[in-house]
Amino acid sequence: MNEIRSQATPEVTAASKVGIGDGDIHPARKGPKDFHPWLAKRWQDHINEYGSPGRQGWQVGPAYPKSQPNASRRDAYPPEGGRPGSSLEFMQRQHLDANNIELGILNPLGSGQGVQNPELSAALCHATNEWQLAEWTSKDNRLRASVVVPYEDPVASAAEIRRYAGNPAFVQVLLLSRTAEPMGSRKYWPIYEAAEEAGMPVGVHAFGYGGNPITPGGWPSYYIEEMTGHSQSQQAGLTSLVIEGVFERFPALKMVMIEAGFAWAPSLAWRLDKHWKTLRSETPHLKRLPSEYLREKVWWTTQPMEETESPTRLAETIEWMGWDRLIFATDYPHWDFDDPAHVLPMKISEEQRRAFFMGNARQVYRGCAV
Repeated sequence: MNEIRSQATPEVTAASKVGIGDGDIHPARKGPKDFHPWLAKRWQDHINEYGSPGRQGWQVGPAYPKSQPNASRRDAYPPEGGRPGSSLEFMQRQHLDANNIELGILNPLGSGQGVQNPELSAALCHATNEWQLAEWTSKDNRLRASVVVPYEDPVASAAEIRRYAGNPAFVQVLLLSRTAEPMGSRKYWPIYEAAEEAGMPVGVHAFGYGGNPITPGGWPSYYIEEMTGHSQSQQAGLTSLVIEGVFERFPALKMVMIEAGFAWAPSLAWRLDKHWKTLRSETPHLKRLPSEYLREKVWWTTQPMEETESPTRLAETIEWMGWDRLIFATDYPHWDFDDPAHVLPMKISEEQRRAFFMGNARQVYRGCAV
């Protein structure tokens, strides 16, 4: 949904009086120089001269223009200027305070992940992490950061995870879903090893630049295909993680699938189970049904929540997954923002409501206990 509000300070609604955990907030830079305090002059000069192209066929910009400027709500532009998500003060007023957000997980996008030059990618990711500390988490204790890693360089990524492993401001490791190789590939195992060692879940957010189109048949024609394809990317990623044995190799690892829906999870599990029962001799490293790994090791953020014709059907889907598998998220300040006062189309118990809006996030993200 795209709930639009005026820029006046909103009143806290009755539905938002329960403390809310938001699993997907996108902070943004005011300008390209915001990273300069943590970015060596060598890289500042490099970006000025050569840019920072991603692993795709375009020198700059996303493959598909967004349907809203900066992919954001029209009312999310700070009155003092700058991009949506670039003003902590305005975010506090418009979102954190208004919606009673007690825990907000920061997922910075456009931060150097997927940049073709691996050294530049690592430098930008590190600058992003220091920027989160200096400009966000140190100024509002409701916010927690994600360790942004240059995931196509797993050795550098593991080092970055270990750098922040003991810092309570960081509660997860952030990857994007369109990796250059299948997500379960042994190439990425150093990331999972370091995340498990640090006790951090790995959040896999939609988007990314892996060098390939979102479909196996080439570049689609429309933005709607791009948006719908996020769930396909995450299905492929989870399939790879399960079948390659990542959850067997790293039994304490947790995964959070971010901003790609979740209603596809049951059908993916059923299909994997059916094929594995027939072909299990190919994967002797798997000791359990694929669905068991998904049920125990994976969480999903709720935004964008599938909107079914009947709320009963959505409730049945969630029942199969378990109400403890969902982490509420708004995607603030983006155009498909989900308002906590209107996000649930069905009646649920008070226990389910508290787990949905806060309890599950507290369980998944370390250092966030009440």
